[in-house]
Order: sequence, then structure tokens, then C-alpha cells
Amino acid sequence: MFDLVSKDLRAVTGRDRFILFGRFPVPGRTKTRLIPFLGPLGAAELHRHLMERTFDEARSAAVSSGTVLEINFEGRETALMRRWLGAGPVYSRQGGGDLGKRMEAAFRKAFLEGCSRAVLFGADIPGLSAGILKQAMELLEDRDIVLGPSTDGGYWLVGLKRHADIFGEISWGSGEVLAQTLDKAEAKGLSIALLDPLTDIDTLEDLQGLLPGWGIERHYLSVIIPTLNEAACIEETVTQALCPEAEVIVVDGGSADGTREAAVRAGARVLESGAGRGVQQNCGAEKARGRVLLFLHADTLLPEGYVRHVFETLLDRRAVLGAFRFKSDLEGAGAKVLDALVNFRSRCLRMPYGDQAFFMRRDVFQEAGGFAQVPIAEDYFFVRRARGQGCRIATAEVAVTTSGRRWKKKGFLRTTLINQIILAGIALRISPHALARIYQGGRARARL
Repeated sequence: MFDLVSKDLRAVTGRDRFILFGRFPVPGRTKTRLIPFLGPLGAAELHRHLMERTFDEARSAAVSSGTVLEINFEGRETALMRRWLGAGPVYSRQGGGDLGKRMEAAFRKAFLEGCSRAVLFGADIPGLSAGILKQAMELLEDRDIVLGPSTDGGYWLVGLKRHADIFGEISWGSGEVLAQTLDKAEAKGLSIALLDPLTDIDTLEDLQGLLPGWGIERHYLSVIIPTLNEAACIEETVTQALCPEAEVIVVDGGSADGTREAAVRAGARVLESGAGRGVQQNCGAEKARGRVLLFLHADTLLPEGYVRHVFETLLDRRAVLGAFRFKSDLEGAGAKVLDALVNFRSRCLRMPYGDQAFFMRRDVFQEAGGFAQVPIAEDYFFVRRARGQGCRIATAEVAVTTSGRRWKKKGFLRTTLINQIILAGIALRISPHALARIYQGGRARARL
């Protein structure tokens, strides 16, 4: 039977209702027909986008019309659904059976709770708007049933003002769904209203026609690694990052030690640009083909299954920028203190640094204007600008492992002191070029 998750029935009883049919975007279980083209994570990312867009339109329609919004979802990810879409709507789990039985159960429950009109719709219709939803509800004042025809012979919306037996013995998934439903409704003497036809996204052709650009990515994520004389570590870093869901782009700033050749051997796509981490990362972002960008230092190793951690972290709709927890490869008490301090700064103060591997959706990076082209602390400037724009910064539950070579070379206390001097200098608006010389002890190349 249908399982209502909301504990406050008084808030929904007797009120008109919009019912959004959907599911939590689990890779491999959503938009399965598009997995051969987008991959499991790419298909899940598409579902996330469509679900969020439809939810926003439905919420707008519900608020402006005083109607209840119910999210009726498959699976048992109740807490995840609520964390993903927020605490505003009513959440309920779908019952068992085919699509018809699940829709019938949703309507039956709504009418048993005193609802006088209910409109149910799916999440994969890019053309759906708040205005269309309100139009469907208004048509139910004079008609018994309203249907939104889809161009493939089905329908993307159905509205009722009383329980009606129209969901049984329908060839779900075929091009006869709308015609069979209309025949049933007419046989029962129900008055019918039809909305304008819309197209739902089932095939690659649908996707490319309705959402240009979504069907061209070969990968969900692009890992961008700026390098300058990193031959000693780049192969391991690239190898750790390579996976079916991600492309790895190494952007070299003029190495003379075989870094580019080592990166190619490891399987990376290698680009060349002017030196400077900000310059190189912007270059990689411009050439990237993934919907999500991850900026990785050459001496930092990503955790196993990192792509899914990126996906899950960005499911928090408030999170615009993400980073991993920090862990150095150093040993001893000093290393534990360092790890704890960095993770406190990242999680509590929302100020991660570049050696924690930033990640964000490509459109967010473009809207932010990319990294500043400064010789030092480009990561700090980027995060500060993101925070200034009201962006929420999230930290993943797993850690990257960053080389402690700089701490080993200069000493733990000295390195930490230099870092704090650099941060103080930035706060005092000292030139980044002057700070770079301090950081490197007079050498031209800077790196925070």
C-alpha cells in the first residue's frame, strides 16, 4: 500500500494537490535508456537536473495557488529525498505494481484524504511550467479528467477530481497509452480536457532536441591538473584519477623534465598553456567536456570512487562548490594536527584550499569567471569570491591524500608560518607578486 512519509496530515487533508512522480537520482537506476550514451552518472545527473527543474516549477505553482505539493517517489530514500529537495513539500513513497497501479494508488490516497482535485505529472518534461500546472488544475473545475498528451503516444500529466478507473489494462510503455486511456474515459462518461502536447526525454534524439548540449559529453566529470616539472608524481596522480566516468586533462606550463610524456603514458589528455596555476586551470576548463569540473594538484591522489562522492556532494542544492577532506602522507603527531586544522577550516569555516581538489558544475565555474591569474593563492581568491556571492561550500565525506613534500623540505612549523604570513598579506592587500617571492623564498614560481 501507499506509504505516507509526512507526519502532519492536517496540513494536506482536504486541499487540492500537485503530485510529482519521481525518484532519487541513483546512478545506474535512473534514465537507464540513456546510460549507453551518458553513462550511469551522466544519466543520473540528467535526472537530477530534470527533477529539480520540475520541482521548482511545481513549487511555484503550488505556492501561488495555495495547493499542496506532494513528492511521490520510488525507493526508500526518504531522508535523502528530503535532504535533496528540502522540507517544504509532502513526501510519500509509491506503492508496488506497474505505473498504472502506482498512479491509481496516489490518486486514491489523495481523495481519501479529502482532496477535491489532484494533478499528477512526471519529471522528464522540459516544457512543463508552473503556468501549465495551474491551467490543468483550473480545467478540473469543469472537466472530470485532464490529460497532457506526449508526442510519443503517451501522456505526461493526468488530473482528476474524483477517483476514476482509467489506469487498468493499459499498454504502458507503448504508443497506445493516450488512446487507450481516452477510450476508457469516454466509456465511463467522463468529460475530458486535453493540454497541448509536449515531449518527454526518453531517447538521445529527445535529449539533443530539447536540451541541446546534454547529449554531447562523453564524461560526467573532467579532472584538470596543472603541472610544471611534475614528472616524479604525475603518472600516479593520473592513474588514480582515470575511470570511465571522468576524463583527465593535464595542462602543462612548460615542463622540462618529461612531465608531458609521463602524463600521456598514464592516459591523460595533455594541453599546453602559459605558466601559472590559474592560467592553466582556466585553459583546462575551457577545453573540458564534462558537466562537472574537478581541479586537482599534481601531487594529490583522489580517493577510490571519487566521482560518486562528487555527485553525492553536489546533490545538496545549496552547495555550489565542493572539496574533499584533507589528508597528508606525513606521519606523526604534527601530521595529525595539520589534517585536523585543515579539515576544521574547510568544514566549519567553509574555506577549503586547492590541495583538497575543488569541484563544481561547469556553468557555475563559468558564471564565477574562473580563477584569478595571480602568481599565488588563486584557490583562496576563488573561494573568497564564491563565498562573497552567497555560495555554499560543501566538503565531501572522504579525503584526498596530498604529498607532504613541502613540509618535509621546509619543516612543519616554518611551512605553516609562511602560509599564515601569505594569508595575512592577502588580507592586508599586499601584492600577490610580492607574496609569491616570500612564499618561495625568492624563487619566481609560487604555490599555496
